[in-house]
Formats: sequence, C-alpha cells, structure tokens
Amino acid sequence: MDVRILGGLSVRENGVSITPTAAAPRQLLALLTASADQVVPVTVLTEELWPSGAPRGARAELQSHIAELRRLIAAALICDDNPAENRPGWSDRRTADAVLVSQPGGYRLDTGGGVHDVWQFERAAGAGYRAMEAGDLTRAALRLGEALALWRGEPYAGVAAGPRLRREIERLEASRLSVLDQWIEAQLGLGHHAELVSELSGLVARYRTNEALHAHYLVALLRCGHHDEALTAYERLRAALAGESGTEPSARLRRLHRSVLTVRNTAGRSVFDTHAPAWAATRTAAYAPAHIPAHIPAQYSPVRPRPVPVGSLV
Repeated sequence: MDVRILGGLSVRENGVSITPTAAAPRQLLALLTASADQVVPVTVLTEELWPSGAPRGARAELQSHIAELRRLIAAALICDDNPAENRPGWSDRRTADAVLVSQPGGYRLDTGGGVHDVWQFERAAGAGYRAMEAGDLTRAALRLGEALALWRGEPYAGVAAGPRLRREIERLEASRLSVLDQWIEAQLGLGHHAELVSELSGLVARYRTNEALHAHYLVALLRCGHHDEALTAYERLRAALAGESGTEPSARLRRLHRSVLTVRNTAGRSVFDTHAPAWAATRTAAYAPAHIPAHIPAQYSPVRPRPVPVGSLV
C-alpha cells in the first residue's frame, strides 16, 4: 500500500487508487491512515465522523462506509495482469478483509509493509536531528531537506476534518515547523544566509508570531548587512505578538534586536568584519560560519521549539 497524506489524501493498493470521492468514507480512510497498522476503535471513528454526537443508526452507517472502502480495495486487488504468472503464491494474495481488518472494538488498515510518506518524513527528520547533534551540518541540511521535500501541501488537504484529524494535522504541522527550523539553522551554519533571505521573508509573513523563524530571519538579514529590514521585521513581530497575545518578543530576540541596532549605529564597522571579539569563538557551531557580524552577542542561540514527534491517534 502507498499512503500519501502530506498534501492531500492519496491511498493506493496494488498501484490502484482506493481513495473515495464521497466525503464520509474519505474522512474515515484518512483517520485510518493516521494510525496505519494500528487498531482504531469504533468510538474514535464515530467521534471523528459525528463530533456532536452519533445519531441513531450511526453504527450501521459506519459499517456501510467500511464496506465501501473494502469494495474499492477488492477492485484494486484484482487489477494485476496475468496474476498467476507474475506473482508466485497468487492464491494466497491479500483480500480486502485482510487489508481493512475487523478487530474487536475497531478496524485496522494493514499497509502490508508499504510506503507511508509520514513514516518517510519521520525517518529523514530523525536522521537530520541526529546529524545536527553530531555537528554534521552538511548531512543535517541534506536529510532535513529530504524530509521537507516530501510535503506537497497541507496535510490531509481536501478531507473534512473532525476533532481527531484536526489534532493530527496540528501535530504534523508542528513537526514540519520543527524540521524547517532545524534545516534553516543548518543552512545558516553553513553560511547560506544570503540564499535564505527571500524564503525567510515569506515564512515570517505566513507565521507572523513564530519567534524561531523571525530569529533566523534577523540573523540572515544582519549577516547580509540589511539592518533596516531586520529592524522592520522585529517591529512587525513585536506588533503581531502584542496584538495576538499581549506579549513581548523573547529575551533572546530582544538581545538580537539590540545587536542589529549596535551594528547599524557603529560607524565604520563592516557587517562582514572578520576581526570578531574573542567571545565569538564560544558561539554555537551551527551559527558560526566564516563571515558573521561581530556584534551578535555570545549568548544568542536560535529560538526553536523541541521537535514534535508525530504519533498515533490511539
């Protein structure tokens, strides 16, 4: 089975789509993919489909949607050309009931060891995190970039989301932002600040109160000598935080803001001054490319959340 949810739901069995077009069975399949190879209780499925309370006959309707999914799976399983010749043991091939399995109290979608893009994302992200911890920025940027490349759009796009799927979508988005944060940190550590400015500009416009992304953006602008743009970005963040939560930027961002002011107001100091003060050697390795502003405080470190694991719903 091939499961793709990072940008719209696509589930294929035997190379054939089994993704329904009708909203309710599509939503049901989406929830089963979120906990693929695990039993999803009937109570969880009914809560997803009827968040305000299951109506009379809900169990029969749920079983009807399960039957529809199995019809699509069965049709996909018989689409092989010359199956007896091409697949040894064809008589023992999977059945629809073995793919969408009834178990006590719930149902399980059996992927048969197939591909799931969330699992691919998690493996690549995990390798990237480990590389970051080891100080291997090149490998970290590669593996984290591979994880991000799996995203084609919003998770479960086009699927009606109830409370369970909404929580899953939030977890996936949080995990992607953590990977994105680490990928940007690796790229900055490799000295790619100039290449990141445009992308970071779009990201901070989209995530108006995300302090980690704004910290990266200010660092990139500062290293490129764009002091006024950095100050403007900080003020936009400050206004957004005040408007949404009544808070101020974190202490680290405030220190970074003061660094921008210091660099801008220091006459005759080049943004790319290679004669950095002695404390610069103690800075985090990921933020120490060959050419950096001399006035970023030694205690500055990127503002980022802990990586958020994408877990099962049940």
